[in-house]
Amino acid sequence: MAFEGTDFEDTDYSKPRPSAVTGRAPTREELDSQLTGTQQQLAKLRETQEQLERARISLEEMRRRRAEFSAGLAEMRQQLTRGEGLLQKAELDARREAEQLARSLEALRGSLQSLEPLTDAAWTDENWERELTRGLTAIENARLEFNGARLKWPVLDGALEATRPDSGSSGANALAALSTVQWMRIGFAITWPLALVALIAVIAAVVLFLRH
Repeated sequence: MAFEGTDFEDTDYSKPRPSAVTGRAPTREELDSQLTGTQQQLAKLRETQEQLERARISLEEMRRRRAEFSAGLAEMRQQLTRGEGLLQKAELDARREAEQLARSLEALRGSLQSLEPLTDAAWTDENWERELTRGLTAIENARLEFNGARLKWPVLDGALEATRPDSGSSGANALAALSTVQWMRIGFAITWPLALVALIAVIAAVVLFLRH
């Protein structure tokens, strides 16, 4: 039996063997031999098919990995190139911001140093007006410098809020610190004008009643 598409061909079992005597039916032994040969051919064909199937699976896996390599390489090149550009821009922005921050810091330090020598302890009758004008000018310049820095750096708003007096909380703390006697005095101070008005009204009513 010949199989097209393969290089395997067993001439011994390609066709039934002729009987030893022409026209005689094959014997049982001859049939058994032909069957054994056919089964051997099938076993070899199955083995060849399994080998080809394993080769096909291996080739498909290699093709998949090769496609994954090409796609991954292109993707990572694109992402890394874009990431490099973004980080470079961020680095430049950070450097510029750091330079501006350094300039603002230096300006604030200069303004603080200009306020250090200001004091009214050494003012005299002859120079106090001049020193006052000079001090107010230095304070105004420092305030302008600080407000300009606040526009660039919102973090400075925290320093401004920390220096503002909290009238609500300070008033509440002051009330909480009052003693019982002080509360009684406050209550008396609030109520005695009302009591005085009521007493005057009673006296007036009594006088009017006596007149009648």
